[in-house]
Amino acid sequence: MKRLRVLIANASPGERALLRQLLAADPAIVVAGEAVNGRQAVEMTRSLLPDLLLMGLHLPVMTGLQAIEEIMCHKALPILAISSDNDTGFVPTAMERGALEVLGINECQNGAMDLPARVRLLAGVTVVTRRKRSTPPPLPVPPSIALPLMPDPTALRYPRLFAIAASTGGPQALAKILPALPADFPAPVVVAQHLSDGFAQGIADWLDSLCRLRVRLAAEGEFPTAGEIHIVSSEAHCILTPARRYTCVARSPLDIYHPSCDLLLESAGEILGHRAVGIILTGMGQDGARGMARIHARGGVTLAQDEATSLIYGMNAAAIQTGVVQRVLPLEAIAGEMIRLAGEQA
Repeated sequence: MKRLRVLIANASPGERALLRQLLAADPAIVVAGEAVNGRQAVEMTRSLLPDLLLMGLHLPVMTGLQAIEEIMCHKALPILAISSDNDTGFVPTAMERGALEVLGINECQNGAMDLPARVRLLAGVTVVTRRKRSTPPPLPVPPSIALPLMPDPTALRYPRLFAIAASTGGPQALAKILPALPADFPAPVVVAQHLSDGFAQGIADWLDSLCRLRVRLAAEGEFPTAGEIHIVSSEAHCILTPARRYTCVARSPLDIYHPSCDLLLESAGEILGHRAVGIILTGMGQDGARGMARIHARGGVTLAQDEATSLIYGMNAAAIQTGVVQRVLPLEAIAGEMIRLAGEQA
């Protein structure tokens, strides 16, 4: 049996030892080497040719972010970034530069995350060499849609609510979908994206910098707001109440995924019925399939990202296989379908 070869790049001896210990529990994985700074990580990826790189973000000589960019622009390979408490603000940039996913070191340490399983999954992802970053051109301005923004978010007169479920590869997918929505998009968008604790605010801020719509965290007791995108924090699950407000639901120690996509989508389908639009994107596991089924049963619209454009064809595959997804779309077509649906009378 061919063993997966993993390179660990981390400045902390304690964190390197922890990661080494966690990986040693899986006989299918071998640690091929350890780098203590970013420059060494770049050089060792070229000499050792590992199947996957476990990359710390806070590194000397060359930062983890710089090393990720250097590797992905010259000899691309799957990168799983490991974030410490002092570098959670770098998480969106790490994924933007090519990391497939970012995990918190605390989740690895306390057993909340099965690191070997994540490594086995991501080591099989095909990655491509990228070009060096340059100043991006301004975003094209899509045509306005007929429905105006509702000035009073409590009026609840929006035509539809879009509830999006995503996991591994989701932030990168969201960064393509959400910036394509126009500034006068007349419906609320709420996103349940599986994240390590402490990452949600950084993801919201990053997406807000890319989008014409305001992006912020969903807050306890508020209404979904037409023309805004709300990100659910991972510290608790989030559902819509019969009063159509967000409320937090405490996590169980047995909950593998957080926030729960199923709980958000199920509540959207139950409360909003035919006005709910469920969208399930790339990700591992089956979270979200049950919620999509609820939206479908209540007369809502269900969309899924297709296999060809998914980093991990898992969550969306599970939903599609149940037969409750009405349309399967490539990533680049999802924003256009959202604009079309928002312009229809539900």
